[in-house]
Amino acid sequence: MTFGKSGRGDYQLKTSQVLPVAIKKAFSFFEAPENLFEITPDWLEFRFHNKEQQSRTYEGAEFDYTIRWFSVKLKWRTKISEYIPPERFTDIQLKGPYSSWEHLHTFTEVPEGTLMRDQVTYRLPLYVIGNIVNKFFIMQQLEDIFSYRAMRIAEWASGTFRSKLYSHINS
Repeated sequence: MTFGKSGRGDYQLKTSQVLPVAIKKAFSFFEAPENLFEITPDWLEFRFHNKEQQSRTYEGAEFDYTIRWFSVKLKWRTKISEYIPPERFTDIQLKGPYSSWEHLHTFTEVPEGTLMRDQVTYRLPLYVIGNIVNKFFIMQQLEDIFSYRAMRIAEWASGTFRSKLYSHINS
């Protein structure tokens, strides 16, 4: 996982992970909206809204959900701005806590299976204050989120994945 800065006050987070599964299987997992819940840490209290309208991914699809950040419930709306199965898709924030947010997901066939990469480019409001908030809070939070995500994805790819929905229903 690497963090960097790209012009105009944008920050960038890049991650990669090799999955021992075929590219179509990897892409299929990531394009399913319900799997976002499965790979998001519980402490974010991620919740989809209007699930019946958000059952599949395609270019132009919009998704509404909420997250909790430091006890504040935040509404977030994203849109799939690019969708090229099984190679890549991009979601962008239409409404949410960032001034801008773009998340590019790419999938490449490799001898070991599939190389999955994420590139998140984001900008925070209030440039000077945003720089401070990014340095002391946002970067650490994103690192925690993407580390958790990598762990859950590795469980899924290795066949040891247990659905959080199933766990909540049976606990």
